[in-house]
Amino acid sequence: MIELPNDIYAAQQVRALDRKAIEIFGIPSYELMNRAGEAALQTLSGHWPSARSLTIVCGAGNNAGDGYVLARLAAGDGYQVRVVSVVPRERLSGDAARAAGDWVGAGGETELFDAAVSLGGDLVVDALLGTGLDRALDGTFAAAVDAINAASAPVLALDVPSGLNADTGLVMGNAVRASVTVTFMGLKLGLFLGEAPDHLGVLEFSDLSVPKQVYDDVAAPLRRLDPSCLRGALARRRRGAHKGAHGNLLLVGGGPGMSGAIRLAAEAALRGGAGLVRVATHPHSVPAVASGRSELMCHAVPTAAELTALLALSTGIVLGPGLGRSDWARALWAASLDAGLPTVIDADGLNLLAESDRRQGDWVLTPHPGEAARLLDSEPRAVQAARLESVRELAETFGATVVLKGAGSLIAAPGRTVVSLCDRGNPGMASAGMGDVLAGVIGALRVQGASAVQAAEAGVFIHASAGDAAAAEGGERGVLAGDLMPFIRRWANPS
Repeated sequence: MIELPNDIYAAQQVRALDRKAIEIFGIPSYELMNRAGEAALQTLSGHWPSARSLTIVCGAGNNAGDGYVLARLAAGDGYQVRVVSVVPRERLSGDAARAAGDWVGAGGETELFDAAVSLGGDLVVDALLGTGLDRALDGTFAAAVDAINAASAPVLALDVPSGLNADTGLVMGNAVRASVTVTFMGLKLGLFLGEAPDHLGVLEFSDLSVPKQVYDDVAAPLRRLDPSCLRGALARRRRGAHKGAHGNLLLVGGGPGMSGAIRLAAEAALRGGAGLVRVATHPHSVPAVASGRSELMCHAVPTAAELTALLALSTGIVLGPGLGRSDWARALWAASLDAGLPTVIDADGLNLLAESDRRQGDWVLTPHPGEAARLLDSEPRAVQAARLESVRELAETFGATVVLKGAGSLIAAPGRTVVSLCDRGNPGMASAGMGDVLAGVIGALRVQGASAVQAAEAGVFIHASAGDAAAAEGGERGVLAGDLMPFIRRWANPS
């Protein structure tokens, strides 16, 4: 297996890559199928070195063909292989029929799937369906998915877990829950969107050893972030630098009873490298915000009038953590946006934006699906069902860089055809205050000179990587937003 590439394609684009490899570069389609089988065998031997018996569940089409190739190769390597098919061999065609014939020719046997069958062995392989699924599973295929999920053995899915839409990541009725998925030729959108995180397990990739030129002139709509995103956002500091050279960030929020959010965002901004960090907060919140972090300059702001002088000193704003929706909050919100500074808008800053007619600013918006739904006058479920389309719509509607948070956060900007994806992070980060920390990091990068897109991409990457580092120390469950602080500093200083 090779390292995951960054480009992520629609299913029809991956099929076009297949055709290019076959028609332009002269690689026979059956050769590609054999390479897929070889990659699958390499994957299973790498993840389960002690496994000696396999049950391979085959459907129809090329995904089934990959399964039959794997069966033949694994048997040749000494594995005990059982093949269960939901489609009689005589109904197969093309390369799938050839692969099934070669399996039988090598002495293999195939049994027809029955819903009462028990799928045993050290490993179960899902070779039911590939990228072409466009309707909910039913009948025998649905029963086969149920049987795979009921098996006590781990599951290896070939290309895409069966039942998962290869473009949206939505479950089409029901879907295989894999332990490992090995995908071929190109990463598919549906492996990173929708409900995919709960079905993929570990993702492996094989390009089937096709020439790199196969990928030329095929524009991927989604691209994974990697550490290179940090370079543009984190310029090397001059030896003679002073704190004023690294930005003056103002954080506005912390209404009565909500001081924790702005406190977390402010400390994250310090750890992200902002030179000066000021907090404009409700007088009731000042003691809690200032406590334990003397580097923060905390200002009681009883009315929007007291905000004017602070805005004049600032090079950027984080607006919204713990802000609330009171008259006090609305007045500070309006004054902050009227300043026209680069602004990260989060939490109640977004909820107030959804209630207003303001559009088009030098903003980074950081909504979770619920906030995104309010901004789009939609429902959270609809946003989650179309995350890629939703983040693009938000960027164009508000003329802003948008981070749609969640498992696989997405970053879009107006007029930018490629959406960025962060596939780092972990379920332990689904806890209070994590979004406030992210807003603070992005704000810090923005005032240090990063563009809105650079700050959003690098901020999301640093935040997710810090969350993974925190989880690695003691496990995912119980990770607190404050646990990320030392790791934010580490990731904000890439070697």
